[in-house]
Amino acid sequence: MRVFIAGIDGYLGWTLAQYLTARGHEVAGADAMLRREWVAEMESQSAMPIFSREERLEAFKAHYGKELDFRVGNFLDYDFIAEFFEEFKPEAIVHLGQMPSAPYSMIDREHIVFTQHNNVIGNLNLLWAMKDIVPDAHLLKLGTMGEYGTPNMDIPEGFFEVEYRGRKDTLPFPRQAASYYHWSKVHDSNNTMYACKIWGLRATDVMQGVVFGTRIDEMGENPDPRLRTRLDFDQSFGTAINRFVCQAVIDHPLTLYGAGHQKRGFLPLRDAMQCMALTIENPAEKGEYRVFNQFEETYSIIELADMVQGVGAEIGVDVDIYEYDNPRNEMAEHYFNPDRQHLLDIGYQPTHDVRSEVRVMMQDLLPHKDRIEASKDALIPQYRWDGTHRRSAQIRKASSLKQTQ
Repeated sequence: MRVFIAGIDGYLGWTLAQYLTARGHEVAGADAMLRREWVAEMESQSAMPIFSREERLEAFKAHYGKELDFRVGNFLDYDFIAEFFEEFKPEAIVHLGQMPSAPYSMIDREHIVFTQHNNVIGNLNLLWAMKDIVPDAHLLKLGTMGEYGTPNMDIPEGFFEVEYRGRKDTLPFPRQAASYYHWSKVHDSNNTMYACKIWGLRATDVMQGVVFGTRIDEMGENPDPRLRTRLDFDQSFGTAINRFVCQAVIDHPLTLYGAGHQKRGFLPLRDAMQCMALTIENPAEKGEYRVFNQFEETYSIIELADMVQGVGAEIGVDVDIYEYDNPRNEMAEHYFNPDRQHLLDIGYQPTHDVRSEVRVMMQDLLPHKDRIEASKDALIPQYRWDGTHRRSAQIRKASSLKQTQ
């Protein structure tokens, strides 16, 4: 199958290009290369070195035995997308080409406006290019579990049946996003659903949990460093497990926001690749908009911190856990029970548990301790979601979850 990846230079995109190629698909993609600039803006860098586009392509050809059509271009430029689609004629399109950080979107007015414009307009351009050029292609649009928020009820996969005043209907599950980034993804979901309805497009909206990890098996047992994907740990782009593991390897206290009772869904990078490949290979029907919740296990943030601390102790890395005042506007205690059946129905089988993957990550990142140490100031958030800028203060050493149960 011919698969186009928007955002091919990113954490997921570069990995997916390799996974799909190893699986026999023909892959092409584009990227505006902005993630590198955003992380630099946070005065940080990837924990593992990220090579230039040219060096990555050389390694790709050497390892997988074929060229990768990876072009630099912005998805706000409709003509760029249209020309690429005319040449490549994708059968599947994976949309990862967006600004993916809730904290970054909340920095100030400029960052809010940029996030909304970049994400919403870029997604609309892709939808229109599909309509005009490849109307039978299948779109895998990367959404986020954060679109749902944390309602005090179970979370279905996109839709649920409602009875109101004696009448029933199946409706989209209400979205309660908690950042301007997440609201941009809600707008993308609504626009994509509507495009399927009026233009007969086919799309799968993947509500993805937090993905973590440093490698996939297809890279090889001792990967060429140029094949590695990026791994960020800064205040805006470093997601919980990735950030905790990077903190652990430099003996920096793990940064709990508040008491750490917020719950989320998590998925190893290797299994995220399996989920996306299965979704591509089992496309939606013409005119169908469907939603898959993509995660493997749910944890509170204190449970994750305990896990990272425990794995570290097993390999000689001792680290404390500290509570910091929370820069975000989020519920500290909440119910969280999302469904995840649709991926299982098309053959998804989890292969890696969180704890074993944390151990692999820690071993991969220890040789890059100096890179993390050089940007350690980026580990403590200073951009607050109320629009003020001040660095989060350390409150207290956290009690182990095991000690509080």
